[in-house]
Amino acid sequence: MFSSTTPMKPLLARQVCLGPRRQGTLRPMQSAGHFQSQPSSFGLSLVETESPSPAQVVGVSAAWRKLLMQAEMAAPQVQVAAIEGEPGIGKHTLARFLFSRSPLAGSSFQRRDAREWLVTDADPSTLAGCTYLDRVDLLAPPGQGLLLGVLKSLQDRQPGRAVLLASSQASLRQMAGQGLLMPDLAFRLTAVRFAIPPLRQRREDIALLAQALLDRICNRYQHRPVILGPGTLARLLQHSWPGNVRELASVLEAGLLEAVNGVIRPEDLPLTSGAETLAEVHPAVRPESLALDTVIRHHVQYVLDVNRGNKLRAARQLGISRSTLYRILGNEGVLAI
Repeated sequence: MFSSTTPMKPLLARQVCLGPRRQGTLRPMQSAGHFQSQPSSFGLSLVETESPSPAQVVGVSAAWRKLLMQAEMAAPQVQVAAIEGEPGIGKHTLARFLFSRSPLAGSSFQRRDAREWLVTDADPSTLAGCTYLDRVDLLAPPGQGLLLGVLKSLQDRQPGRAVLLASSQASLRQMAGQGLLMPDLAFRLTAVRFAIPPLRQRREDIALLAQALLDRICNRYQHRPVILGPGTLARLLQHSWPGNVRELASVLEAGLLEAVNGVIRPEDLPLTSGAETLAEVHPAVRPESLALDTVIRHHVQYVLDVNRGNKLRAARQLGISRSTLYRILGNEGVLAI
């Protein structure tokens, strides 16, 4: 029905992949994985495939433990599920956890951009293993219609052959209520729904997360273990973490590079001083500067300031490439990128 070999009209393909211009966004970086080249109607595309090893989930907060318990209960039977949460919160990690607890744990796990996947590979008859679709909230109406068709076809298939997990930074039900998403699509995606609370609402997880992230970063750098010095954990607990776990990892990586004698001090962390609120992290923008280009550029400049002008670290924290960062700072229209 939705064979990747079926040619699409150029306008439809662009609408599915890009959506309307008002939906321009800073795309999160893909996590490390294995990539396979596949032909697509736009040339060569990259498909991220990962080993079926279980995802590492860390946390002790009541909200996080409840979420994992729900995932454990749903995993054996789930066929379609939505994972919602702010940027950098760990939607992909939860997807990997769900997959590791499902009957398909020994099969393939593919992470795809929802818009590209719908144009190139959205053939329900070929679905196998787990397909994780990034940012279904960015789909334009034509793409929403295609995804709805895929879900209807998947519903008619025998369970246990394929799992489709859809991630969104916005509440899909709220989007449907606002007329931004087809209600039928929202109902089908959110029959099983996991909403990950932001890190600022579960600060008791920060200490364990910080240690797990430090271990991973040290292993990647082949660096001897480091510890958090006096006052460092307190400094981490004070921060509001608008970038959630991804920001925490970026801050700790920067701290590791500044550490002395295997100890990360509070001053090694690229964070502004003093306890921060969300209002301080996102200073108010004047009403005349509410254009999306301006707001995004304002936030990018803030993150650059937090990272003391280090463009590489800022780009990593924002989840964009350094070349994209340079284009934004060079006043190129963000929505044109």
